[in-house]
Amino acid sequence: MPIARQDMQQATVYATLGNPVPDGITVAFLKLRDGKKIRYALFPASGRPLKGTVVVLPGRNECIEKYFETMLDLSKRGFGIATFDWIGQGGSDRLIKDPQKGYITSFERYVDEFEQFFDNVALPDCRGPFYILAHSTGSLVALLASPKLINRVRRMVLCSPLLALTNQPLGHTQIRRVSGLLSWLGLGRLYMSGGARPRETMPFIGNKLTSDLDRYRRNSVIYEEHRELALGGPTMRWVNAACKAMDRVMEPSFKAKIQIPTLIIAAGNDEIVSNAATERFVRGLRSGALITIDGAKHEMLQEQDIYREQVLAAFDAFVPGSDASLG
Repeated sequence: MPIARQDMQQATVYATLGNPVPDGITVAFLKLRDGKKIRYALFPASGRPLKGTVVVLPGRNECIEKYFETMLDLSKRGFGIATFDWIGQGGSDRLIKDPQKGYITSFERYVDEFEQFFDNVALPDCRGPFYILAHSTGSLVALLASPKLINRVRRMVLCSPLLALTNQPLGHTQIRRVSGLLSWLGLGRLYMSGGARPRETMPFIGNKLTSDLDRYRRNSVIYEEHRELALGGPTMRWVNAACKAMDRVMEPSFKAKIQIPTLIIAAGNDEIVSNAATERFVRGLRSGALITIDGAKHEMLQEQDIYREQVLAAFDAFVPGSDASLG
């Protein structure tokens, strides 16, 4: 049975300095089976020929507003865009009382949410064929969901996939054990790292996300002016769920189920996720390829043009217009 669109509370997206709301965007809530709401946005193609729809899956602590520029880029290429805020972040409902805490019990919750969005919004409201463009946590969820997306999604482009963390004081196995133990002890809602988001964004110098000062400032203003969209650090439970999801997709038996042609793009100067883990993952992937953007930091779609344009060029080469149904 179709899931209800939620119109009682008007959904909105926010314009901030240097980041206007794109003309023609449609924003609404989708009420999930458990009653929680997620905020989503649809944006039409402006270029021709029409090439289908790109489902944009953001990373942890990201929101629709952060992808206005990317939506415009894809629209000019002839793609419609469908995107949403993951449950527990952005303009979507939270799962626990403290809205600052990044919390999830299992990444299967994200997979189920994605399927509900695809079935109830993307399929009925958007033009096929369908492609995925994802970042970090969104890339991990796309991989988890991919066995269920065969014959639905034509190709996936996954940026900086969350397959293992890097530059951490503990190794992956230790992180999983510690976060799992503390979650089992009833401390799953405690911050694993960081804390509540400060009112002022951290200085640009030393940030691990992007080397583009203007885009860093632009994204910072979104969260400074609309704190309800932002998260603090991840909780014990979120980190443990992420570790379990990473371990699952790295299993050879799971990788064998991934049949959607997949392009993985790694950031050469990534200080968040492990490029070594990404390389190991791709070696066992039947329909996958890896390219690395030398010098780029973790958020490649928020990077300097010299890096960002390489990501878009790779997307253009991998998601050709000839794949589209133009009828």
